Amino acid sequence: MKPAAFDYHAPATLDHALALLAVHAEEARILAGGQSLVPTMAFRMARPGVLVDINRISALAYAAGEDGVLRIGALARHAWFETPRVAGPLGRLLPAVANSIAHAPIRIRGTFCGSLAHADPASEWCATVLALGGSMALAGPSGGREVAAKDWFQGVFTTAMQPGEILVEARLPLLDDAWRCGFAEFSRRVGDFALAMAVVVVRLEDGLIQKARIALGGIGATPVLAAEAAAELIGLAPSASAARLAARRASEACHPQEDLHATAAYRRDLVGAMVRRALEKAFTA
Repeated sequence: MKPAAFDYHAPATLDHALALLAVHAEEARILAGGQSLVPTMAFRMARPGVLVDINRISALAYAAGEDGVLRIGALARHAWFETPRVAGPLGRLLPAVANSIAHAPIRIRGTFCGSLAHADPASEWCATVLALGGSMALAGPSGGREVAAKDWFQGVFTTAMQPGEILVEARLPLLDDAWRCGFAEFSRRVGDFALAMAVVVVRLEDGLIQKARIALGGIGATPVLAAEAAAELIGLAPSASAARLAARRASEACHPQEDLHATAAYRRDLVGAMVRRALEKAFTA
């Protein structure tokens, strides 16, 4: 199929892109990687009257650590993270996640921030940013603002971004060597959307877990934090038994969706398995 007719603009600056959005308002859509937008347009599930292609705004193509934060510009591609962009635990986590995203052509073209803006419940980057306690920087008609990951995801394909705004940067905290990270997901075939995933980050002090965050993806309308499961880990030594305890709690506490791909009971079992695997990876990192 072919998309419905639309006007196309390719601004070379962020200011020009924002001006176009101000004129065309909710009729406009941003095009960066286009790996989700273009297929939905082809099936006419999305019918934007105006496309604002930001790929010529070279100032948005970066991913660099600065002042304790990894700053990821709107044109940073998934494939950039297949190899470490920074040192330490974060530098090891991001390649593990990136190499699990779809297929190589999609990773080459698709963008990190585009994934966050699209907010697919099965997005690996969405769960990762939530687990890390990251944030999103927006530019808009009223200037810039920053939204924490916990406030960003509001429903299926729905975020806190307002009309006229552009997600210009994702921000992830750089982690020192006291942190351990792990990632695990399950899909029926390589490259398929995950039926369940877990991203975990834990901080060790004197050989015991002092902080923990566990994010789950692919099981509902948004990625979610498994707060009860993370709380089970505090004060424990990293071990297989600790991983099993948290996994069991995550499975018991979650409320997964049921669809044609999996029953709720099946996804609940997957949650336990993915949390256990992700924690085991973190504990041995």
